[in-house]
Formats: sequence, C-alpha cells, structure tokens
Amino acid sequence: MSIVTFWNNGKEQTGKTLSIAAICTYLAIEHNYRILVISTGYQDENLDNCFWAPNKTKKNLGLFGPNTNIAMEEGIAGLIKIMRSNKLSPDHITNYTKIIFKDRLEILPTFKGGINEYNNEIRKYYPDIINLANNYYDLVFVDLDKQVKDDIEETILNNSNLIVANLSQRLTSINTFAQIRQEKNLFKSKKTLLLIGRYDKFSKYNVKNISRYLGERNKVSTIPYNTLFFEACEEATVPDLFLKLRRTEEDDRNGFFMGEVKRTVENIIYRLEDLAMKM
Repeated sequence: MSIVTFWNNGKEQTGKTLSIAAICTYLAIEHNYRILVISTGYQDENLDNCFWAPNKTKKNLGLFGPNTNIAMEEGIAGLIKIMRSNKLSPDHITNYTKIIFKDRLEILPTFKGGINEYNNEIRKYYPDIINLANNYYDLVFVDLDKQVKDDIEETILNNSNLIVANLSQRLTSINTFAQIRQEKNLFKSKKTLLLIGRYDKFSKYNVKNISRYLGERNKVSTIPYNTLFFEACEEATVPDLFLKLRRTEEDDRNGFFMGEVKRTVENIIYRLEDLAMKM
C-alpha cells in the first residue's frame, strides 16, 4: 500500500491534475489495484470534469460502479465529521467517494464548501485522511494543491512513498525546480520522480534534453498533449476514451500518447517496488 503525491511549485500550469486522471484511469483498466485519488484543493473542478458531469450525484451505471450512499455528496466534509467523532475506519472512506470503476478507482473530490471552513478546518485533516486511506487502498494518489499550508504540504510529502514532481517544458519551470532541489534534499532522492505534463515531443526541451540538463539518470516521464484526451477531460469521458484507445496501434495518431501513459505508469510501479525493497 503506497501514497503517491503529485506536486508542483504552484506558480504555473503543469497539467498535474489531468496527468493524475490519465495515470489513474490507465492503472485502473490495465492493473489489478484498488486506487483512491484525493483532491486537496478548494473548489477545483478539473478532476471532477474528467469523470462526471456537473451536479450529477446519482449513481453511475454500466462500467462504472454504483455508489448509492447519500453521504457521498458530502465528500471530504462528510469524512471529517466522522473523524471528529472517532468513528471513522478505513473501509468507511468508500462511502464518501465517487466510484469510477468498481473496486478499482474511486475519487474523493475537492472541497466545495466555504473558504473559511477550508482554511481553518478542512485542509488540516488531509494528512490523517491520506494515512488512513493507505490502510485500505493499494494506491492513494494525492493531488497536492498549493492552497494547503506549507506545514501540511511538508507532512504529506514526508509521509508519501513517492513524489511525482510535475514540470512544464518552459526553461523557467525547469530552472525553478533545479533550485528547489538544491534547497530540499527530498527532491534529490529516488523518492521523487519527474513528470512533464502536456508534453510536446517537438519542443527543444524534450525528455532527452531535460534529463541531461537536470542530470537525471532515468528518462523523465511524460503525459503528452493529446486532443482527444483534453477534450475528454472537459466532457467527463476520460474512462470511455481509455477503453476505446487501449488497443491503439503504435503508429496511430494516439499511439504516442497511450505509449507514454503506459511508460509513466510502469515507471511509477517500478519505482515504488524498488523503494519498497530498500526499506
């Protein structure tokens, strides 16, 4: 059971949330893991838009597992109410999530209540919820938002088995991360994996050059820009797209996208297994 936290410096768009959507959907379809995605932001609907239409609270049908518990509409707020009463156990968490693939992929959505409640109450509970979920799910993916306080961010990062540092292909982004890595040893360790979101293979700053520039022994992972994927992220059809593209040939226009998602997933699994062996 592992915690994988997706981090960026919070100052620019790196495609972090959409990268999580791609990685977790692929994992749920192609691997036998029970996965929970936790969104730690405030009223950030990017992840919601990938999987369900706005205001859709009724259970999904077909390939998507049903969740008929009315508490699921409360999400993180509902979980915290139970935690305050000391009645929350790991297997209760699923009652407050939205199920994408039954027994494979669930999401604890972003908090949508008041900003004061988020700042003063909600965000401080994330480390405990993440650790508790890690006792129940095989993989807990955390979309770490910069709106959580620095001390909470540090706690989550330190508790994580793997940190996926999200960069863009802008030189300023690469240089900023290089500077952060000099200041924080955590980002120098094998516990950190680099990922380029919205990747353009024709850019001067391709994975080969970025890997060389940052002194990375292993090729940096990527989630390429793909028109169908980014449309699906706005239309709540990401699972349908991945099911459609799972047999895509390598020379197809979508083959590069699916190939890189697969490579990134394999890199995450391999790194987690490698780190576990050295513990």
